Amino acid sequence: MRFRFLIIIPVLFAASLCAAAPQGTPTADEVIKQVVARDAQRQSALEGYAGMRRYTLVNDHMHKRAEMVVRVSGDADGRKHFEIVTESGWKAAHKHVLHKMLESEAETSSPEVRAKTRLCADNYEFEMAGTENVGDRKVYAINVTPKRKEKYLFRGRILVDAEDYAVVRAEGNPAKNPSFWTKSVHFVHTYQKGGDFWFPSTTQSETDARIFGSTDLTIEYFDYKPSGSTTAGGSMQIAQGESRR
Repeated sequence: MRFRFLIIIPVLFAASLCAAAPQGTPTADEVIKQVVARDAQRQSALEGYAGMRRYTLVNDHMHKRAEMVVRVSGDADGRKHFEIVTESGWKAAHKHVLHKMLESEAETSSPEVRAKTRLCADNYEFEMAGTENVGDRKVYAINVTPKRKEKYLFRGRILVDAEDYAVVRAEGNPAKNPSFWTKSVHFVHTYQKGGDFWFPSTTQSETDARIFGSTDLTIEYFDYKPSGSTTAGGSMQIAQGESRR
């Protein structure tokens, strides 16, 4: 039995450039237009970025665990490149799950494919659900409905920073079930502000499979910084010990 059913959609939006938000309470569509505009502004301002990730996959039913540390770099046009630094534990999970996740994310990071998966009106319908607070920052809560049943789109909710118009949290399920063997997939993806940019912070997902039971995947992102940056102003370090390489 192969483990393709564990591969979740790479709901990893690009880093966003900070910018002032307009006054008043906008509609959901107005918020998304600002998100798209800030992303375009980021693309013109960011020459690229580099960072590290730690993947941890656990299946308690099978008493299996896999860990992988990856170096990632992003080009000015958004393309991602990955280099595996270390890996340990469940070999089948590395071969059939984690490696394929990297391949899939690299593929969908190309400008041509990214246009079909990005968070915009071409791919989703949006509904304002209200405002909330994340820490000391106000965010807009927006329900997200995909316009097509495709594996790289999702159904759920996003939180958008009301000052910077950056996505700070995305939560939901794939628009299309990735496999017959998969009963359900749920993910939560968060961002954190570092310097003038918002970079990914954590991804947590749970896949419930028909035979193998529940498998949990955690991705921790650390040491993210814009290309050419040598200070901590644009970088991040998360979780205990995550600054080590």
